Order: sequence, then C-alpha cells, then structure tokens
Amino acid sequence: MNSDLKNYLCQIFMNRGKMNQIIPIASDHGGYEMKQFLIEKLRESGYEVKDFGTYGTESVDYPDMIHPLAKAIETGEYPLGIILCGSGNGAQMTANKHPHVRAALCWNEELAKLARQHNDANILSLPGRFIPFDQAWRMVQLFLTTPFEGGRHTRRVEKIERLD
Repeated sequence: MNSDLKNYLCQIFMNRGKMNQIIPIASDHGGYEMKQFLIEKLRESGYEVKDFGTYGTESVDYPDMIHPLAKAIETGEYPLGIILCGSGNGAQMTANKHPHVRAALCWNEELAKLARQHNDANILSLPGRFIPFDQAWRMVQLFLTTPFEGGRHTRRVEKIERLD
C-alpha cells in the first residue's frame, strides 16, 4: 500500500467516529428538489447535513458544487457524501476526478448497497430527474449503513487507487 493511500486511510479512520453523523450533500438545479427532500429525511433521521449547494432551481454548473464536496471527501473531512444532478452522470464524473474518491452512480437500492459492499464507494451519485424521491431515500439509507465487505474486494479497491 503506498504512503498516500495509507495516510488517507488513517485520516478517514481517525475522523469516522467524529464525523459519521454529518452528511455532506450537493446538487445542481436538476437535483435540487430531490436534495431538499433528502436533507429533510436525513435530519429527521438524526443526521446533521452540510449543504454544498445549489440553493435554488436556477440553472448552475454542477462542478461548482460537486468539486468542493469531493474535496472534503478526498481530504477525509467527511467519510461519505451524496451528490445529485439531473442524470447523476456529470456529478459522478466530476467527483471521480479527485484522488481517493469513489463516486458511484446508482439507480436502485441493490446498486447503492453493492457500491458500499464491493467498491467501498464514498459518494453516492443520484439521478435527480429519473428516480422517485422515496426510492432515492431508500438508496441513501442503504448507502449510509452498509459496510464495506473487504476481503477480495479490498485488493480491487486498492487497484482503483493506483495509476500504474
């Protein structure tokens, strides 16, 4: 394991107990209404929320909100996050430009669970215009509560981090 990855994992481990109840969330205008719904559900469930924007339905560029959230995951400030845009694709592509970020675009509950179990995904990307709000909430719940299985999947996740 290279030293950058080792330092990153140590940072996450040290922060996980302190920060696991604060969920960062970000969207563009295409995911705004679903984001607001999820923020309400998260708070009702006892989570604190860090909202990286957007703060309305006016057209915005998703990288402006997604990059700051992904940076916070990259540095270990938060262990898990949620991002949304109309299709979920642009948000996911943006987040995955950051080292140590594994953003998973999910369209159903099984994919959200497997993203955590098998890929140790640390950001859930949702398509704000293509799935019902209640389904998105079920996906968020699974994503936030499903642990990484490790085992054979650890080797695969470590290979994601390597560029060589």
